[in-house]
Amino acid sequence: MRKALCPAVLLFSVTLQAHVVSMSSGELTVDGRNAVFVLRMPVYELQHVTNPQTELLDHVRFANARLVSSTCTQDQDAYICTGQYEFAKPIPDAVEIECTLFQVTVPNHVHLLHAVQGPNADQVVFDQTFTKAEARFHPPSRAELIARGVAEGIGRLVTSFAAMLFLAALALAARSAREAALFVALFLAGEWIALPLAPRIPLSFSPAFLESAMALTSAYLAVEILLLPESSARWMAVPILGLVHGLNFAAFPAAYLAGASFAQAVLVAVVAAGALKLPALWRRAAALVLLTVAAGRFVRLLVR
Repeated sequence: MRKALCPAVLLFSVTLQAHVVSMSSGELTVDGRNAVFVLRMPVYELQHVTNPQTELLDHVRFANARLVSSTCTQDQDAYICTGQYEFAKPIPDAVEIECTLFQVTVPNHVHLLHAVQGPNADQVVFDQTFTKAEARFHPPSRAELIARGVAEGIGRLVTSFAAMLFLAALALAARSAREAALFVALFLAGEWIALPLAPRIPLSFSPAFLESAMALTSAYLAVEILLLPESSARWMAVPILGLVHGLNFAAFPAAYLAGASFAQAVLVAVVAAGALKLPALWRRAAALVLLTVAAGRFVRLLVR
């Protein structure tokens, strides 16, 4: 059990910032050429915003629309900005939106925007990776919503170098097909447990911290492979490592993690199929390369 707790101790010994997820929400109501956008943000998110009366709405833009008027007020723990917009022409069924609130709040800020036109509505999610999206005003099918979330979740996974590095380490750590399947199941379980757990953690992790933490999980597995090649307790650490990776999806709809989970299972299966055929010496050499790259990534992100 001591070895299983080791990565967690290492990960959380790094300097932290405050709230796992920095979030805000907004609702855009479109009526012909006119629209009203209401932005709600917790007051504690404004500590980095110099002039919230203008800066917040400046970082949410709607294509072919101009801001006619705006007001901002504080309502208890929420800061609310309302903008009146006018489009160049009536919006028939979609509107292009650009959101860069992460530039004036914190890098890990996530904005959930609900767009409404008559009886039709759509929801889009923005962060520093996805700054542009299209809200479609037609009743989206459940399959469409799931497919969109799955695709964006896979995109979020494959754009993370640390996440891909860990999948290689996880595949290399398995000494049999059965163990590879066990590792994947435990890792995915840890990721899904992170979703309900994240809102209860009173800390904030920047994107750089999450990437460095995920890189450290790869380094941990590489050390296990090199120093404890016959360890029978390796599986105990895997769900804890999954918790760390799950925080990367905590602010997004569950479909994001569903897509990432599918992609992770496939990638580990493919890499493990090849890794299991490698001689022991080659596997140790590959583990050493992974350790070097992961440690370098961790240090690079830590000193930014």
